Amino acid sequence: MEKIVALCKRRGFIFQSSEIYGGLASTYDYGHYGVLLKNNVKGEWWRAVIQERDDMVALDAAILMHPRTWEASGHVAGFTDPLVQCLGKCKKRWRADHLEPGENGELRCPECGGELGEAREFNLMFETFMGPVRDDAARIFLRPETAQGIFVNFKNVLQFSRRKPPFGIAQIGKAFRNEITPGNFIFRTREFEQMEIEFFVPPAEAEEWHRRWKDERLSWYKNLGIRPDHLRLRDHDEDELSHYSAATSDVEYLFPMGWSELEGIANRTDFDLRQHSEYSGEDLSYFDPATEQRYVPYVIEPSAGADRATLAFMVDAYDEEEVAGRKRTVLRLHPRLAPVKVAVLPLVSRDGMPEKAHSIYEELRELMPAEFDEGGSIGRRYRRQDEIGTPWGVTVDGQTMEDDTVTLRDRDSLEQVRIQIAALGDDLMKRLLVEWRSPKLG
Repeated sequence: MEKIVALCKRRGFIFQSSEIYGGLASTYDYGHYGVLLKNNVKGEWWRAVIQERDDMVALDAAILMHPRTWEASGHVAGFTDPLVQCLGKCKKRWRADHLEPGENGELRCPECGGELGEAREFNLMFETFMGPVRDDAARIFLRPETAQGIFVNFKNVLQFSRRKPPFGIAQIGKAFRNEITPGNFIFRTREFEQMEIEFFVPPAEAEEWHRRWKDERLSWYKNLGIRPDHLRLRDHDEDELSHYSAATSDVEYLFPMGWSELEGIANRTDFDLRQHSEYSGEDLSYFDPATEQRYVPYVIEPSAGADRATLAFMVDAYDEEEVAGRKRTVLRLHPRLAPVKVAVLPLVSRDGMPEKAHSIYEELRELMPAEFDEGGSIGRRYRRQDEIGTPWGVTVDGQTMEDDTVTLRDRDSLEQVRIQIAALGDDLMKRLLVEWRSPKLG
């Protein structure tokens, strides 16, 4: 993880937020390549859940919602973690349910070994105030999840979309949780982005749809290059289930800190729609004209973290190897996820070569994200592109000026071939669309 953090800062993926002021704990800013990578992750998610399906519509709900929303969902009363504070030297706060008892069964501070105070419940929602007067009437919350924005819009979407269960509503958006102990880089932060689906189904079909969504979401990560032996589906035990869940499974990835959740797929039953019907007075049931029956749909919820997914793709792609006696660090990202697809590299800065290279670059960037790189030796430029995960490099050299061919270099195999400039764009598009397999799989 330390190598990933160092690479992220060195190559402009992710920075510590407010770093010039000493930083703000567990908050991060995405730099140029980080923005492109994360947008590609989100773009592939949209492609899988909207573009490639006929049973899904999109939504972008507001972050600020009526405070009654969070009463109905149970977040005001029950969205808490047990908090304990060290009474010894360090005075740090910890989640009591994340601490391991010592030999005598007593909980001690993991930092300094000091005595811990009594546990108290700590609400994880960020609280703020709307309007000019700071009183209870104006108290609202930053949303701790994107799901409730979908539930309160169920009736609106049902009316305009001409859909009927089974169908889903998908959205990507920011959520905020005042975590007691965030950490592990961007894995657990207080401000994060969710990629979330609420899939509404007839109650009798909920178990089958839950199974189908588990398989589909696990396949999504594999298809984008994550090694299957670093992924697993884990079903929650009964004592782990949320109060609204009939069944929940996690897609877990083997991070450097161990197996941890990437995405949860839950059968939320009809809890949410019933709660919002009760608190709002709106009927959120569905009348099926085919059976002439009215029912409250069950909900299957695949909920993924965009930041966690981005981290997992980076961790899984990170590789080090020795090439010609020199160490090479490379991000073997799936080409569809790579921030830059192709880099154009003029060999020397004379005899019209940079101009020729720039004209090639201008043509390629109309087809895909491209970069023009003429700084430093060609070896150094290759290494720079390897570290940001660029799948292909185009070298413009003396022969280019004679016969309009360039050298095309593959990031993973290091194979170099000569190709006509006129055929370059089509060749790269074919390479981008072909099924890709991580070299780590052999």
